[in-house]
Amino acid sequence: MPAPIDVVLPCLDEAAALPGVLTALPPGYRAIVVDNGSQDGSPEVAARHGARVVHEPRRGYGAAVHTGLEAADSALVCVLDADGSFDPTELPALVAPVASGSADLVVGRRRPVAAGVWPWHARAGTALVAALLRHRGIPLRDLSPIRVARREALLGLGVTDRAFGYPLELLIRASGADWRIREIDVRYSHRAAGTRSKVSGSVRGTLRATRDFAGVLRTVERSR
Repeated sequence: MPAPIDVVLPCLDEAAALPGVLTALPPGYRAIVVDNGSQDGSPEVAARHGARVVHEPRRGYGAAVHTGLEAADSALVCVLDADGSFDPTELPALVAPVASGSADLVVGRRRPVAAGVWPWHARAGTALVAALLRHRGIPLRDLSPIRVARREALLGLGVTDRAFGYPLELLIRASGADWRIREIDVRYSHRAAGTRSKVSGSVRGTLRATRDFAGVLRTVERSR
């Protein structure tokens, strides 16, 4: 039997989405739900659907992802939003290049399945950051929250951001370490009813994420 693969799902009030996400995971993929202070019973819902639940009291996307990576014990690790906007059955396609050794990091490029899935302000902010990455030689069109890499290598990058800047710092550090980064199209759908995006759900959330991204870029520039 193939070795199991852990899937880290940062979670803040995603109780309405978790049943669909967790039951859709392919065989051999084990969910680690990192609760980041939910008030809607998300940890209990996750446990009822077979997930391992760990808790991260420090608020922040990066804090939750990092705690999940530390809790994982599989060689390859996936990171996936818990809001139902991504289809977990697409994970094997992202895993394959890393498992075969042809890529060190695979990230999803979001392809909206319907109008209104990706608000204009979130799409514009992502396009700006992706353009800055390409200027640095990182060939990406998206800054997606779905990715696959080897666990020890991810932890070895030493990513320090614990907020929304985590994915950007990860990509910059991976590029600096000469990782082979590959982008694969994935379907991007509406979040599950009853949940709300902390980033793309509002202009305020997008601006907060953009602020975190800018902080990462300033930190990187100072360290060069």
